Amino acid sequence: MLGLRPYKREDADTILSWSTDEKGFYQWSAGIMGKYPIAREEFSFVDSLMAFTAFDENGIVGFFTLRNPEGKTDELRIGFVIIDPKRRGSGTGKGMLLLALRYAFDIYGAKKVSLGVFENNQPAYYCYKAAGFRDGEPDGAEAYPVMGEVWKSREMFIER
Repeated sequence: MLGLRPYKREDADTILSWSTDEKGFYQWSAGIMGKYPIAREEFSFVDSLMAFTAFDENGIVGFFTLRNPEGKTDELRIGFVIIDPKRRGSGTGKGMLLLALRYAFDIYGAKKVSLGVFENNQPAYYCYKAAGFRDGEPDGAEAYPVMGEVWKSREMFIER
């Protein structure tokens, strides 16, 4: 059974081991933590966020963060979503997001939860859709310089 708990620093090595290629790393981090590959010290950036680890009876299976965009108290933003590559396509990502949403709405009292996903990350996009996220306004999308290209993100949200 899938569960959530607050992120612990000792989770970092496992989470970072899931980034086995540069493109995959930037798809979940947008390079905000640094250049590929990052070290555990750079990953400690998440200590300043509401970070969560997903787990099941076999151990850690996923990670994400929550934050208040622009200081809004009724909206939370999910970020830095990563799933153990061995678990991708199994419903683990959707399950983790559903738990994240329940936490955001029921514990934090959020009215809206948002996230961004790069247009070149179709598996993540469809996972978010399966969890109930809808496409947001195209003008809210951001672009990031990544690997010599400009990657556009797509805004997504879910409201209660």
